Amino acid sequence: MASSFTRILSSKRNVGFLSLVGGSVAAGFLLHREHVTAGEPLRRRYPASAEYPDLRKHNNCMASNLTPAIYAKLCDKTTPNGFTLDQAIQTGVDNPGHPFIKTVGIVAGDEESYEVFGDLLDPIIKERHNGYDPRKMKHPTDLDPSKLHSGKFDERYVLSSRVRTGRSIRGLSLPPACTRAERREVERVVVDALAGLRGDLAGRYYSLTHMTEKEQQQLIDDHFLFDKPVSPLLTCAGMARDWPDARGIWHNNEKTFLIWVNEEDHTRVISMEKGGNMKRVFERFCKGLKEVERLIQERGWEFMWNERLGYVLTCPSNLGTGLRAGVHVKLPLLSKDPRFNKILDNLRLQKRGTGGVDTAAVGGVFDISNLDRLGMSEVQLVQTVVDGVNYLIECEKRLEKGQDIKVPPPIKQFK
Repeated sequence: MASSFTRILSSKRNVGFLSLVGGSVAAGFLLHREHVTAGEPLRRRYPASAEYPDLRKHNNCMASNLTPAIYAKLCDKTTPNGFTLDQAIQTGVDNPGHPFIKTVGIVAGDEESYEVFGDLLDPIIKERHNGYDPRKMKHPTDLDPSKLHSGKFDERYVLSSRVRTGRSIRGLSLPPACTRAERREVERVVVDALAGLRGDLAGRYYSLTHMTEKEQQQLIDDHFLFDKPVSPLLTCAGMARDWPDARGIWHNNEKTFLIWVNEEDHTRVISMEKGGNMKRVFERFCKGLKEVERLIQERGWEFMWNERLGYVLTCPSNLGTGLRAGVHVKLPLLSKDPRFNKILDNLRLQKRGTGGVDTAAVGGVFDISNLDRLGMSEVQLVQTVVDGVNYLIECEKRLEKGQDIKVPPPIKQFK
């Protein structure tokens, strides 16, 4: 566990960090570049120009922003935990991307990565998050579900509702860079805190290493079990190392509140249920997150957070809220309309198949969720989904009656 002095300095209210002899550095502070000292510089045998990766055929945000000059400036730097630029960009170097799908191409190894490599990550964040400037803007956080309006969908169309996010434990390296001991410490800290949940949030943790075959099959039947990452985007980032050591799943007894431990992030927090009651799902999500954070803090730890980036996670695409509020919704007619994609774009929504990313829709059923993560609060993003999905359902109903539909004007992203 982090020392008491380390945890005092890792508070949201304090700026600064603890530097110990031998390069061990506490990660908790409000991140500002003037307060972050990089680790020991790398000693290179060859110049940066000889090490610069060949990105000529790449289509990801990293490749678009990593110039030879930025590489030369950053390639010898390390975070206080020893994470390097080459480690951060390796997934983007090894995975050129798809001609029509622009991936991010970079990961953080720790909280300080976003500062030490800020000359590269800042423009990537700005590109990925539709113009959000992490040097000039502040991210709002709002977990008050009472502010959500019209959160119940027509269940003839909406089959299920879900809200998820991620949280990282301050002072411990993120999955691309963590040691085995750090990964096990994440599991210990999180599981110990979850044991304190009561009432409708009370539940049980299932370790991937120690679960029985019966438990494993039940988690598969419930669609809760996550597999060892096979996507090159994740494996090239080092997220499948030592699998399944210190990975596991916790869920409440009602199976409506789940937490994945040490998958792509330290934790993935999920609230879900069948049907169209997004308001109840969001209420449980907010209540559970607040309780977990309280229990974590009672044990002397806290989540990675700062006022510019919000909650800090492994992939820059999940900064801010890290939130994805989604529904499985039947849109057999609208999905065949040539205006469908434009409608989604203007509503700041995205679609995927119900099997996840890169899966096709079956029977006109789509997973529809918010496109944005950073620069808008949790309440604002869930409200965007509620309003947008209601508009999609109304379009579907009009098409059923043979009536025309309209493409709505683009909504404003930052409010």
